[in-house]
Amino acid sequence: MSNKLIDLIDISKSYGMQTVLDELNLYIRENEFLTLLGPSGCGKTTTLRILGGFETPDKGRVIFDGQDITNFPANKRQLNTVFQKYALFTHMNIADNIAFGLKIKNKSKQYIYDKIKYALKLVNLDGFEKRMPDSLSGGQQQRIAIARAIVNEPKVLLLDEPLGALDLKLRQDMQYELIRLKNELGITFLYVTHDQEEALTMSDTIVVMNQGYIQQIGTPEKIYNEPENAFVADFIGESNIISATMVQDRLVKILGVNFPCVDEGFGQNRPVDVVIRPEDIDLLKPGQGSIDGVVTHMIFKGVHYEMEVMANNYEWLVHSTDMFPVGTEVSIHVDPFDIQIMKKPESEDEEAVNIEE
Repeated sequence: MSNKLIDLIDISKSYGMQTVLDELNLYIRENEFLTLLGPSGCGKTTTLRILGGFETPDKGRVIFDGQDITNFPANKRQLNTVFQKYALFTHMNIADNIAFGLKIKNKSKQYIYDKIKYALKLVNLDGFEKRMPDSLSGGQQQRIAIARAIVNEPKVLLLDEPLGALDLKLRQDMQYELIRLKNELGITFLYVTHDQEEALTMSDTIVVMNQGYIQQIGTPEKIYNEPENAFVADFIGESNIISATMVQDRLVKILGVNFPCVDEGFGQNRPVDVVIRPEDIDLLKPGQGSIDGVVTHMIFKGVHYEMEVMANNYEWLVHSTDMFPVGTEVSIHVDPFDIQIMKKPESEDEEAVNIEE
């Protein structure tokens, strides 16, 4: 990965009595596609707005390419923002929309003409110069908003839930378009979304946020397969999150049954949380797995069957390409590599021990 381009240092921001960001620290590398992911109110959009110059932090510094830009206005930063609402000028045609920022900078007519052609080709909208915004689909309008941003040659493109207003199929198509654009332009993308699948599909790095704090930073694979706490595990995809006891290295007691695992260093007989993804559970014949149970619910989801299995007084969520009708007796098997152990917050230790006892 390339060198550090952006450094957010001890960023705090409050609105009245509500703290939105609390001493956030984050750096972003050159040519990185970094996504801020989290529920509404977690601080992700405020982080983007502070970086873009639309908000000023109460505390902390914004360093861009080695320079402190904390107090720079938005138009003095080498960053451009694409919002969910597109913000196109409805009284201007597409060419004039794209050229708006360049005209303010007093660029020559030939320069502006070449840039419009270049940007429209890049977003696959050749020949749209004379069209009006209200004649375009939502996806086309979003592409024009992106074209208007990239003609200014920003080092960083900030995207605030830019696909949120699109339908599912168009949103998926645009995800791949954004990946292509990022690779062709060779610039840094900072993307904000609450959509987990969107983040997993596009990102080099995901930053999971909640209540003004960073919960975990990592690659999509790391975030999904090795969540560091229950919030991340629950927010990123579906999970079975179960209070358990780490008996010793490589052995965890789940619902009274010992399961081999691969994790070490948690100590002996320590309360932990266990995360098991529903697709990592195999259903076998009774007696062949670790815990026997019965299928209590089953629906077809297109690519798999989603089932609930009652076993040892816990409703296990299971995804399988095989169908097990309601009432089928089964046995649950989980490979040791698919059991993720997480340290339980200290305030929950005593309660967890009581559960296991």
